[in-house]
Amino acid sequence: MNSIMVMKTYVPTEDCSIGALDAPCFRNLLPEEIELVRNSKTHIIFRKGENLTKQGAFASSILFIIDGLAKQYIEGEGNRNFNLRVIKSGEFVGLSIAFNSHRYDYSAVALRETTACLIEKEAIVHLIKGNGEFAFNIINRYCEQNSRLYASLSELMYKQMNGRLAGALLYLWKEQESEDIFPYLSRKDIADFAGLSTESTVKLLKSFEKDGLIKLEDKNVVLLDLPNLEQINVKG
Repeated sequence: MNSIMVMKTYVPTEDCSIGALDAPCFRNLLPEEIELVRNSKTHIIFRKGENLTKQGAFASSILFIIDGLAKQYIEGEGNRNFNLRVIKSGEFVGLSIAFNSHRYDYSAVALRETTACLIEKEAIVHLIKGNGEFAFNIINRYCEQNSRLYASLSELMYKQMNGRLAGALLYLWKEQESEDIFPYLSRKDIADFAGLSTESTVKLLKSFEKDGLIKLEDKNVVLLDLPNLEQINVKG
């Protein structure tokens, strides 16, 4: 077991039932495939601030989030990170290791208490090779994650600061389907989603609030003028 898992709360495998894995790719498994998953997984509870994955660490498992909220990011030098996406319940972490990697390409950290099933890489690879419908769903999810990565890189390369922050705020706002996300994020977290410094982000947030685009409520950010934020995002 990787060293990053040492401080986590373990739950017996039986408590991580296949029924808890609420994703389309798990719904049409054959009985022997269900048994393979059941025998290849471990249930873990990550506390707020604990790493689900660590960039560069050896990867032997793919994580499926049963309940929780996390962020995925690339670690840079000097405590400078770039946040790639928000990870929510029903999503996978570490899918790339099933295809082309033995190490995690990014880090992921829990924004609140997060319950996950760690499924051995070999079990996922076996299902991909033997079950076409499972493989289709996994590849579809992998492509969705890559699309988000390409969008993030495009914003970082071609947009100015206003456009990058507007894009980050809109992305986070649209991710709030079942629970608010902003209360779990620091200003540095928002800055890392926009590829900006914390200082620049704080100044721009105050400017956006002054212009009536958003409302700042302690850590929470409420978007008031979506059309104009979209315009700022598009124009960059």
